[in-house]
Amino acid sequence: MTVRSPRTKHLSLAALAVLTLTSTALTYQLHHTEKDADPTAVSAPLPSHPGPGAGSYTYDRLAGPARTVVRDAKGGVAATLTDGARTAVLTGPSRTFTEPHTTKAKIVTDSWVRLMPKPWKAGTEKQKWFTDWFAAFHRSARPDLLAVSQQYVKGAPQKKDRQGLRYAGPATAGPPTPPGAPAGGPHRRPSDFYHYLGKPWTFPDRENALPDKSRYGAVDSSGYVRLVYGYRGGYPLLGTDHKGPGLPRTANGIASAGPGVPVIPNRGARPSELDTLQPGDLVFFDTDRRNGPRLDHMGIYLGLDTDGHPRFISSREKNNGPTFGDIGGSARIDGAGTYAVNLRAAKRL
Repeated sequence: MTVRSPRTKHLSLAALAVLTLTSTALTYQLHHTEKDADPTAVSAPLPSHPGPGAGSYTYDRLAGPARTVVRDAKGGVAATLTDGARTAVLTGPSRTFTEPHTTKAKIVTDSWVRLMPKPWKAGTEKQKWFTDWFAAFHRSARPDLLAVSQQYVKGAPQKKDRQGLRYAGPATAGPPTPPGAPAGGPHRRPSDFYHYLGKPWTFPDRENALPDKSRYGAVDSSGYVRLVYGYRGGYPLLGTDHKGPGLPRTANGIASAGPGVPVIPNRGARPSELDTLQPGDLVFFDTDRRNGPRLDHMGIYLGLDTDGHPRFISSREKNNGPTFGDIGGSARIDGAGTYAVNLRAAKRL
């Protein structure tokens, strides 16, 4: 990882051996604070014994996008792995996400979204780092990125690390923009993950970033994704929108210059190919025509709700924080709602 993060603790020697083979430390696990505070955290040491090899599973190649579907001995889907992406969707125990104060919709899913140490490509199933990683996380119920995304909605419990840093708990969308600010900007002050944490951060492409006390506990839409995928998930982060080895700062930067695999390209119009999406994909919107074609909002696709509608979660101004509910517009990307009409692109990290 090229960004500064707290030192990893209590890893087994086997895990350290595997990690030295990768260029980004701890990218197979969520931020260590989750481990310190919660014994059910996803940050499990990799096993010292070999994981299931290529002979234990069937690896089917599919296109659109190029990917590998891993099937178990009974033919069930165990994982979906996309070429060029670190996001893995693993099959695990079914769970339900609810947000009763904003919507009656529920997400019932057995998809668990995790980051692999390296991007996938055909033939990776033969590499030891993957078999070890897969053995550690297939069917694991340790919190994944979707579970982490729920830790910032209203009513979520606060979580602190051993140093007293609050790293989870209800987030806001940030304080209102001061009077006299340029027209066409956001109604709330942009807030990144380090504002939520109240912690200075050093990025590889800018000087030390200092949190604003007035934005403590706040994240805008891209700041929320960076909090979940970057600070908590271990994906490298950049401080600007320049192209580089990490997630840029804004929704438009992540969509246009950021890493990952475009599963829905931005054509400047509402797309129709929603069936290419899988849980964990990043979705992008053009909700403010004052900014021209610039993408100004983003979220995390959760999958189909119990009514069969594709639903996403994002930090939104009218809800004043992360939600997959229906305040200020339904968080669906089908139908005639604000976000459905203004969907423009999707990317798989």
